[in-house]
Amino acid sequence: MHHSTKRILTTHAGSLPRPRELCAMLAHLSRGEAMDQATLERSIVSATRNVIRQQAACGVDVGNDGEQARESFFTYVQHRMSGFGGQSERPRFADVWSYPSFIERFAATVSDVRVDLEHAPKAQSAVRYSDRGPLDRECDEYLRLVDELKPGFTESFMTAPSPGIIAAAMLNEHYATLEDYVMALADALRVEYQAIVARGMVLQIDAPDLAMERHVTFGERPLRDFQEFIDMIVAAINRAVAGIPRDRVRLHVCWGNYQGPHDRDVALADILPNLLKANVGGLLLSMANPRHEHEYRCLAEKTIPADMILLVGAIDSTTNYVEHPEVVADRLERAARALGDPQRIIAATDCGFETTVGLSSVAEELVWAKLRALRDGAGIASRRLFG
Repeated sequence: MHHSTKRILTTHAGSLPRPRELCAMLAHLSRGEAMDQATLERSIVSATRNVIRQQAACGVDVGNDGEQARESFFTYVQHRMSGFGGQSERPRFADVWSYPSFIERFAATVSDVRVDLEHAPKAQSAVRYSDRGPLDRECDEYLRLVDELKPGFTESFMTAPSPGIIAAAMLNEHYATLEDYVMALADALRVEYQAIVARGMVLQIDAPDLAMERHVTFGERPLRDFQEFIDMIVAAINRAVAGIPRDRVRLHVCWGNYQGPHDRDVALADILPNLLKANVGGLLLSMANPRHEHEYRCLAEKTIPADMILLVGAIDSTTNYVEHPEVVADRLERAARALGDPQRIIAATDCGFETTVGLSSVAEELVWAKLRALRDGAGIASRRLFG
């Protein structure tokens, strides 16, 4: 994994805006409706080429395919794995459902073209990675398209979900225990994890479950129960990445990528020791939003492994405010000083900009403006920290 040496590198959390036509096709696909595969593939290629060029124009150093081929950051696995069907009933988000007027306001903003994450498919039989075709096409197309960039990115990454977010949202109706289900998912996801790294890309594991599930699945349960859940998921992740060099994996943890109250979010201090048990070389944390911006202090208070890179969320992915580069620089400088080494940070976004078809808060033009602000802020911080 490349890291900042003479200047702070920039990246983002994975998902980028999709064209509306592609969103409509992916929404149909998520419901198992008939699709013209050739038309879908052409649309994916066109959209992927566009987000690669946009990232390069914005000065992103470590880029990706923007998840253009996927309906959401995790439910896409239903097209690559066997065992899923029916419909889950996702537990309610404790913070959102505490405020009825907010629910009304939020409902009015939801797109008519979307993927329903509250009723995702569930595990009805043994889960196995049964079709590598979509994975291989995604890797092949991205690497072919990114090769058109001259010069290209400093490095490329590709995302894949954690076993925990699948288990939390695509509920279990087959395995005897949750742990059995999680470990089966880890074994299946290992195929994807290994393939991404084998193609020369950094693997980013998206694990909002490691923070967000505190106010969803564990909303009415003791903190200790949630910490034990984290330990189980981290053990599953470690099982899935066994044999993959630690410095080729980064773990993205967040509290949910939505503009809501977030007043039930678990404190970073309560979960960071558990997160640090993951056998990964990088940790991407939300550090720009109003609920968690102060938690850079944890970096000084907790022992962060000396070889771990911190990907600092310095851009909020849920608001249309375009951060001033000086604000971005301040966030990066605080994190660097808390860690004690500017070479161990990379500038990032809190989360993705369209993690699920139909659920995005930021207008497309403003996504690119925000990424340019990230680049400019990283430049200011680099001059201050590296001289």
